Amino acid sequence: MKLNELKDNAGATKDRIRVGRGIGSGKGKTGGRGVKGQKSRSGVAIKGFEGGQMPIYRRLPKRGFKNHFAKEFAVINLDTLQKAIDAGKLKADAIDVNALLETGILSKELDGIRLLARGAITAAVNISVNSASKAAVAAIEKAGGKVTII
Repeated sequence: MKLNELKDNAGATKDRIRVGRGIGSGKGKTGGRGVKGQKSRSGVAIKGFEGGQMPIYRRLPKRGFKNHFAKEFAVINLDTLQKAIDAGKLKADAIDVNALLETGILSKELDGIRLLARGAITAAVNISVNSASKAAVAAIEKAGGKVTII
């Protein structure tokens, strides 16, 4: 086989449709755009326009509040920590942001790390996090560990 003998498999490529090239082509006259009016022209951008009627996004009331200054924490639970320690991924003596990112337990740090109390922990861990629930702190201290809030 030579380079000049290479070709696609049968049916792998299609010819492009030449629009607006006579009625015999099947895509002539209106060129697949239907009939007259603004939408048959090029350069139309009327999303949400309702023919002069007040659009639905203006008729309906706005609800709620989004705090743009809220911090979004990466969440880690006790059972995840215990599983990683049992698997030998983490050392229980010093767990911090870098250790969690390196082992792949967390993919992103976001605005910090929050420790939550799902599951149980038996290892005595020393962990540094930005935030922790009271139940998680109590569980770690019960197991003989320590939580440091950064």
